[in-house]
Amino acid sequence: MLDDFFVRALLAGVGVAATAGPLGCLVVWRRMAYLGDTMSHSALLGIALALFFDTDTMFGVFFVATMVSVLLLLLQRRQALSTDALLGILSHATLALGLVLVAFMSWVRIDLMGFLFGDILAVSKADLVAIYGGGAVVLAGLALLWRPLLASTVSPEIAAAEGLRPERARVLFMLLMALVIAIAMKIVGILLITSLLIIPAAAARRLATTPEQMAVAAALIGAVAATGGLYGSLHYDTPSGPSIVVAALVLFLLSLLPLPGLRRAEATR
Repeated sequence: MLDDFFVRALLAGVGVAATAGPLGCLVVWRRMAYLGDTMSHSALLGIALALFFDTDTMFGVFFVATMVSVLLLLLQRRQALSTDALLGILSHATLALGLVLVAFMSWVRIDLMGFLFGDILAVSKADLVAIYGGGAVVLAGLALLWRPLLASTVSPEIAAAEGLRPERARVLFMLLMALVIAIAMKIVGILLITSLLIIPAAAARRLATTPEQMAVAAALIGAVAATGGLYGSLHYDTPSGPSIVVAALVLFLLSLLPLPGLRRAEATR
Protein backbone atom coordinates (compact mmCIF):
# COMPACT_ATOMS: atom_id res chain seq x y z
CA MET A 1 0.00 0.00 0.00
CA LEU A 2 1.40 3.38 -0.99
CA ASP A 3 1.89 6.00 1.71
CA ASP A 4 -0.10 9.23 1.64
CA PHE A 5 2.96 11.32 0.80
CA PHE A 6 3.64 9.22 -2.30
CA VAL A 7 0.03 9.47 -3.48
CA ARG A 8 0.20 13.25 -3.07
CA ALA A 9 3.46 13.27 -5.03
CA LEU A 10 1.83 11.27 -7.86
CA LEU A 11 -1.15 13.60 -7.98
CA ALA A 12 1.13 16.64 -7.98
CA GLY A 13 3.36 15.25 -10.73
CA VAL A 14 0.42 14.37 -12.97
CA GLY A 15 -1.22 17.75 -12.36
CA VAL A 16 1.89 19.73 -13.25
CA ALA A 17 2.64 17.53 -16.28
CA ALA A 18 -0.90 17.92 -17.64
CA THR A 19 -0.51 21.70 -17.36
CA ALA A 20 3.06 22.01 -18.61
CA GLY A 21 2.63 19.71 -21.64
CA PRO A 22 0.28 21.88 -23.76
CA LEU A 23 2.13 25.04 -22.76
CA GLY A 24 5.42 23.37 -23.66
CA CYS A 25 4.16 22.74 -27.20
CA LEU A 26 3.90 26.47 -27.75
CA VAL A 27 7.32 26.96 -26.20
CA VAL A 28 8.77 24.47 -28.71
CA TRP A 29 6.90 25.91 -31.70
CA ARG A 30 7.85 29.49 -30.83
CA ARG A 31 11.49 28.56 -30.03
CA MET A 32 11.23 30.04 -26.53
CA ALA A 33 13.14 27.42 -24.53
CA TYR A 34 15.75 29.94 -23.41
CA LEU A 35 12.98 32.23 -22.17
CA GLY A 36 11.69 29.34 -20.06
CA ASP A 37 15.17 28.89 -18.60
CA THR A 38 15.41 32.59 -17.79
CA MET A 39 12.05 32.67 -16.05
CA SER A 40 12.78 29.47 -14.11
CA HIS A 41 16.18 30.79 -12.95
CA SER A 42 14.46 33.92 -11.70
CA ALA A 43 12.42 31.70 -9.39
CA LEU A 44 15.23 31.65 -6.83
CA LEU A 45 15.05 35.42 -6.52
CA GLY A 46 11.28 35.06 -6.06
CA ILE A 47 11.83 32.52 -3.30
CA ALA A 48 14.37 34.76 -1.58
CA LEU A 49 12.02 37.76 -1.69
CA ALA A 50 9.11 35.64 -0.44
CA LEU A 51 11.19 34.50 2.53
CA PHE A 52 12.39 38.04 3.21
CA PHE A 53 8.85 39.44 3.22
CA ASP A 54 7.41 36.32 4.88
CA THR A 55 4.93 35.55 2.12
CA ASP A 56 4.02 32.49 0.03
CA THR A 57 6.88 31.22 -2.14
CA MET A 58 4.61 30.44 -5.10
CA PHE A 59 3.42 34.05 -5.11
CA GLY A 60 7.01 35.29 -4.90
CA VAL A 61 8.09 33.13 -7.83
CA PHE A 62 5.10 34.18 -9.94
CA PHE A 63 5.70 37.86 -9.16
CA VAL A 64 9.41 37.82 -10.05
CA ALA A 65 8.88 35.70 -13.20
CA THR A 66 6.23 38.19 -14.31
CA MET A 67 8.52 41.14 -13.64
CA VAL A 68 11.32 39.47 -15.61
CA SER A 69 8.92 38.99 -18.55
CA VAL A 70 7.86 42.65 -18.45
CA LEU A 71 11.48 43.80 -18.18
CA LEU A 72 12.44 41.62 -21.16
CA LEU A 73 9.66 43.15 -23.29
CA LEU A 74 10.75 46.69 -22.35
CA LEU A 75 14.41 45.97 -23.12
CA GLN A 76 13.51 44.35 -26.44
CA ARG A 77 11.74 47.51 -27.55
CA ARG A 78 14.93 49.53 -27.01
CA GLN A 79 16.74 47.16 -29.41
CA ALA A 80 20.08 47.82 -27.73
CA LEU A 81 20.94 44.10 -27.48
CA SER A 82 19.75 40.90 -29.13
CA THR A 83 17.07 38.87 -27.38
CA ASP A 84 19.40 35.97 -26.56
CA ALA A 85 21.89 38.39 -24.95
CA LEU A 86 19.10 39.94 -22.86
CA LEU A 87 17.88 36.50 -21.80
CA GLY A 88 21.41 35.50 -20.79
CA ILE A 89 21.81 38.64 -18.69
CA LEU A 90 18.43 38.29 -16.96
CA SER A 91 18.82 34.54 -16.41
CA HIS A 92 22.16 34.67 -14.66
CA ALA A 93 21.57 38.00 -12.92
CA THR A 94 18.33 36.89 -11.24
CA LEU A 95 19.82 33.53 -10.23
CA ALA A 96 22.87 35.24 -8.73
CA LEU A 97 20.76 37.87 -6.97
CA GLY A 98 18.64 35.15 -5.45
CA LEU A 99 21.68 33.26 -4.15
CA VAL A 100 23.23 36.44 -2.72
CA LEU A 101 19.99 37.47 -1.01
CA VAL A 102 19.60 34.02 0.52
CA ALA A 103 23.18 34.20 1.82
CA PHE A 104 22.42 37.53 3.54
CA MET A 105 19.37 36.09 5.33
CA SER A 106 21.33 34.25 8.00
CA TRP A 107 18.22 33.98 10.19
CA VAL A 108 16.46 31.82 7.59
CA ARG A 109 17.33 28.15 7.03
CA ILE A 110 16.27 26.83 3.63
CA ASP A 111 16.78 23.62 1.72
CA LEU A 112 18.56 25.09 -1.28
CA MET A 113 18.95 21.69 -2.98
CA GLY A 114 15.22 21.12 -2.61
CA PHE A 115 14.46 24.41 -4.37
CA LEU A 116 17.03 23.77 -7.10
CA PHE A 117 16.07 20.17 -7.87
CA GLY A 118 12.59 19.84 -6.39
CA ASP A 119 11.08 18.07 -3.41
CA ILE A 120 7.91 16.49 -4.74
CA LEU A 121 7.68 14.05 -1.84
CA ALA A 122 7.09 17.00 0.51
CA VAL A 123 3.97 18.17 -1.37
CA SER A 124 1.09 18.95 0.99
CA LYS A 125 -2.66 18.99 0.45
CA ALA A 126 -2.51 22.79 0.23
CA ASP A 127 0.14 22.46 -2.50
CA LEU A 128 -2.17 20.11 -4.42
CA VAL A 129 -4.96 22.67 -4.27
CA ALA A 130 -2.56 25.33 -5.60
CA ILE A 131 -1.26 23.03 -8.35
CA TYR A 132 -4.69 21.98 -9.63
CA GLY A 133 -6.22 25.42 -9.14
CA GLY A 134 -3.33 27.13 -10.92
CA GLY A 135 -3.31 24.42 -13.57
CA ALA A 136 -6.99 24.97 -14.29
CA VAL A 137 -6.34 28.71 -14.72
CA VAL A 138 -3.42 28.03 -17.08
CA LEU A 139 -5.35 25.54 -19.23
CA ALA A 140 -8.39 27.83 -19.39
CA GLY A 141 -6.21 30.76 -20.41
CA LEU A 142 -4.41 28.62 -22.97
CA ALA A 143 -7.72 27.52 -24.47
CA LEU A 144 -8.79 31.15 -24.86
CA LEU A 145 -5.45 32.18 -26.37
CA TRP A 146 -4.94 29.07 -28.51
CA ARG A 147 -6.02 30.56 -31.85
CA PRO A 148 -4.09 33.87 -31.62
CA LEU A 149 -1.01 32.08 -30.26
CA LEU A 150 -1.04 29.54 -33.08
CA ALA A 151 -1.62 32.20 -35.70
CA SER A 152 1.16 34.44 -34.39
CA THR A 153 3.50 31.44 -34.25
CA VAL A 154 3.00 30.89 -37.97
CA SER A 155 3.02 34.60 -38.92
CA PRO A 156 2.68 37.55 -36.50
CA GLU A 157 1.87 39.84 -39.44
CA ILE A 158 -1.07 37.71 -40.59
CA ALA A 159 -2.31 37.36 -37.01
CA ALA A 160 -2.24 41.13 -36.59
CA ALA A 161 -4.01 41.62 -39.93
CA GLU A 162 -6.77 39.28 -38.75
CA GLY A 163 -7.23 41.32 -35.58
CA LEU A 164 -5.92 38.61 -33.24
CA ARG A 165 -3.60 41.01 -31.36
CA PRO A 166 -0.50 38.78 -31.24
CA GLU A 167 1.45 41.12 -28.93
CA ARG A 168 -1.24 40.92 -26.25
CA ALA A 169 -1.39 37.15 -26.68
CA ARG A 170 2.37 36.98 -26.21
CA VAL A 171 2.24 38.96 -22.96
CA LEU A 172 -0.55 36.76 -21.60
CA PHE A 173 1.36 33.66 -22.68
CA MET A 174 4.34 34.83 -20.62
CA LEU A 175 2.04 35.26 -17.62
CA LEU A 176 0.84 31.68 -18.06
CA MET A 177 4.46 30.52 -18.20
CA ALA A 178 5.19 32.40 -14.98
CA LEU A 179 2.26 30.67 -13.29
CA VAL A 180 3.37 27.22 -14.48
CA ILE A 181 6.89 27.85 -13.21
CA ALA A 182 5.50 28.90 -9.84
CA ILE A 183 3.45 25.73 -9.42
CA ALA A 184 6.08 23.40 -10.92
CA MET A 185 8.93 24.68 -8.77
CA LYS A 186 8.31 22.24 -5.92
CA ILE A 187 7.96 19.29 -8.28
CA VAL A 188 11.19 19.31 -10.29
CA GLY A 189 13.00 22.36 -8.94
CA ILE A 190 14.25 25.62 -10.42
CA LEU A 191 16.96 24.07 -12.59
CA LEU A 192 14.72 21.40 -14.12
CA ILE A 193 11.42 23.21 -14.73
CA THR A 194 12.15 23.94 -18.38
CA SER A 195 12.79 20.25 -19.05
CA LEU A 196 9.22 19.44 -17.99
CA LEU A 197 7.99 22.01 -20.50
CA ILE A 198 10.25 21.02 -23.39
CA ILE A 199 10.89 17.27 -23.30
CA PRO A 200 7.28 15.95 -23.29
CA ALA A 201 6.36 18.43 -26.03
CA ALA A 202 9.37 17.39 -28.11
CA ALA A 203 8.48 13.71 -27.64
CA ALA A 204 4.89 14.39 -28.74
CA ARG A 205 5.85 15.89 -32.11
CA ARG A 206 6.07 12.56 -33.91
CA LEU A 207 2.91 11.22 -32.30
CA ALA A 208 0.51 13.87 -33.60
CA THR A 209 -0.69 15.31 -36.88
CA THR A 210 -2.37 18.45 -35.51
CA PRO A 211 -1.34 21.03 -32.88
CA GLU A 212 -4.25 19.97 -30.65
CA GLN A 213 -3.23 16.31 -30.80
CA MET A 214 0.33 17.27 -29.94
CA ALA A 215 -0.84 19.27 -26.90
CA VAL A 216 -2.84 16.30 -25.59
CA ALA A 217 0.02 13.88 -26.31
CA ALA A 218 2.49 16.14 -24.50
CA ALA A 219 0.25 16.21 -21.42
CA LEU A 220 -0.06 12.41 -21.43
CA ILE A 221 3.68 11.89 -21.96
CA GLY A 222 4.43 14.28 -19.11
CA ALA A 223 2.01 12.42 -16.83
CA VAL A 224 3.62 9.07 -17.72
CA ALA A 225 7.08 10.56 -17.11
CA ALA A 226 6.02 11.91 -13.70
CA THR A 227 4.54 8.56 -12.69
CA GLY A 228 7.44 6.50 -14.03
CA GLY A 229 10.02 8.84 -12.53
CA LEU A 230 8.42 8.66 -9.09
CA TYR A 231 8.20 4.87 -9.12
CA GLY A 232 11.80 4.71 -10.35
CA SER A 233 12.84 7.06 -7.56
CA LEU A 234 11.04 4.88 -5.03
CA HIS A 235 12.60 1.67 -6.34
CA TYR A 236 16.17 2.88 -6.91
CA ASP A 237 16.31 5.51 -4.13
CA THR A 238 17.18 8.35 -6.54
CA PRO A 239 16.18 12.06 -6.35
CA SER A 240 12.55 12.43 -7.41
CA GLY A 241 12.75 15.59 -9.54
CA PRO A 242 15.71 14.46 -11.65
CA SER A 243 14.17 10.99 -11.93
CA ILE A 244 11.05 12.50 -13.53
CA VAL A 245 13.22 14.35 -16.04
CA VAL A 246 15.17 11.16 -16.84
CA ALA A 247 11.88 9.31 -17.40
CA ALA A 248 10.79 12.08 -19.78
CA LEU A 249 14.12 11.78 -21.59
CA VAL A 250 13.61 8.03 -22.03
CA LEU A 251 10.19 8.66 -23.55
CA PHE A 252 11.69 11.27 -25.87
CA LEU A 253 14.37 8.83 -27.04
CA LEU A 254 11.69 6.19 -27.64
CA SER A 255 9.76 8.70 -29.74
CA LEU A 256 12.79 8.99 -32.04
CA LEU A 257 12.59 5.33 -33.01
CA PRO A 258 11.50 4.84 -36.64
CA LEU A 259 7.79 4.11 -36.46
CA PRO A 260 5.91 3.83 -39.77
CA GLY A 261 2.84 5.98 -40.22
CA LEU A 262 3.78 8.64 -37.69
CA ARG A 263 4.16 12.22 -38.88
CA ARG A 264 5.10 15.38 -37.11
CA ALA A 265 2.54 18.05 -36.55
CA GLU A 266 3.19 20.32 -39.49
CA ALA A 267 1.00 23.30 -38.67
CA THR A 268 3.66 25.35 -36.89
CA ARG A 269 6.89 24.35 -38.58
